[in-house]
Amino acid sequence: MGIRLIKISVVYFMIGISLGYYMSIAHQYTLTGVHFHINLLGWTALTLAGLIYYLFPALANNKLGFWHFWLHNLGLPVMMLSLTGMLLTGNSAWTAGVATGATLVIIAVFLFAINVLLHVNEQNSRFS
Repeated sequence: MGIRLIKISVVYFMIGISLGYYMSIAHQYTLTGVHFHINLLGWTALTLAGLIYYLFPALANNKLGFWHFWLHNLGLPVMMLSLTGMLLTGNSAWTAGVATGATLVIIAVFLFAINVLLHVNEQNSRFS
C-alpha cells in the first residue's frame, strides 16, 4: 500500500503544480484553495503516509489502513472537483460535494492517526 500511495501522490503533485503554473501565467487565482489542498492533502500527506506504510508494513495490513486508503482516495477528488465547480461557477450547490469529500478525508486522516498511534513500534518496523 505504501508504494501505491506514493505513486498516487505523484499524480496529485503533477496536478497541483500544473494548476499553480496555469494560475501564475494566467494571473487567475480563483482556484488557489484547490491548488493548496491538492498539494497538501494529495502530494504531501499521501507521500508521508505512503512512506510510513512502507516503513511499518503492519499498518497497511489492517482495517484502519484499508479504510484510510480508500476514504482518502475517494474523498479528495470529490472535494477538489466540487470545490473547483463551486469556485468557477459561484453555485453553492457544489457545497454538498465539498462537505462530503472533506468529511471522507478527515475521517481517513483520523483513521490513519489512530492506526499510527496504535501500531507503530520498533517490532513493526521494516528495519527491525
